[in-house]
Amino acid sequence: MRGYVIKRLAQALGVLWAAYTVSFLVLDYLPGDPVSAMAGAGADSGQVDPAQIAELRHQYGFDKPVLVQYAEHLGKAVRGDFGDSVSTGRPVTSTLADALPQTLQLTGAALLLAVVLGGGLAVLATYTTRRWLRQLLLSLPPLGVSVPTFWVGLVLVELFSFRARWFPAFGNDGLRGLVLPAVTLAIPTGALVAQVLAKSLLTALDQAYVETARAKGADRLRIHLRHALRNAALPALTIVGLLAGQLIAGSVVVETVFSRDGLGRVTAAAVTAQDIPLVQGVVVFGALIFVMANLLVDLVYPLLDPRIVVASARKARAV
Repeated sequence: MRGYVIKRLAQALGVLWAAYTVSFLVLDYLPGDPVSAMAGAGADSGQVDPAQIAELRHQYGFDKPVLVQYAEHLGKAVRGDFGDSVSTGRPVTSTLADALPQTLQLTGAALLLAVVLGGGLAVLATYTTRRWLRQLLLSLPPLGVSVPTFWVGLVLVELFSFRARWFPAFGNDGLRGLVLPAVTLAIPTGALVAQVLAKSLLTALDQAYVETARAKGADRLRIHLRHALRNAALPALTIVGLLAGQLIAGSVVVETVFSRDGLGRVTAAAVTAQDIPLVQGVVVFGALIFVMANLLVDLVYPLLDPRIVVASARKARAV
């Protein structure tokens, strides 16, 4: 088990390094000059003192060779220092820390709803013996995946804010203000969870061990929840780990639609202002969330199926 954990930790660190490196290179080669934008040069750079631009470029290290910038910034990033925001002058870590609680609240609520609703839908669809009900329930996840998130948000605002007046349409107004954004973000995520889990459950219910459990006298509910669901949950857990990082990206759209403060709005503002340090901080943080979620999933795997650790150990000995 220790070797399995060490291997997963090494892979996680490799993903973080790759995310930082790729984001640094992509942002460096993007057209535009963030320093000129910060100095207010706009389209007519002649109105701004070139000495001021040169001073700002030196202050943020943009006048150094790319490899030197990369080495210096990577060394600072390892210590948790991503520099200062070009647009606001504040440290990137402080900006992210201020926006983080609202986004974590939103994505955490959305992920919980997605797992509960998507898992419940999959279990109900595969448990029912009524063919028409099963077909109806299994047709809902593809619909949820295909509908655009911003459209779902606008519909929910129209129905439950402007007409029913049950929830506020905009802002970070406590629990009531969290409901509609969380549901908006949870619908496509829960639909994917339901698709994967339902397919896995249908496959698991056709396996030989299920027939053995039936022969021993186990009832349908016990077979469904104790035997089939445990094995079918592995692919669904993988999807949940992948979607945890995507929820951060989805929060950009949802926080914009509902005018919520958080990482989504910070990202949108940073991209508009060509704020390279802040954008890179957001990218690395999103990769960190993705890595942590998948690492957690990898550590839960052996609890559901101990054969994974055994297989990993055999592979390591063979190498």
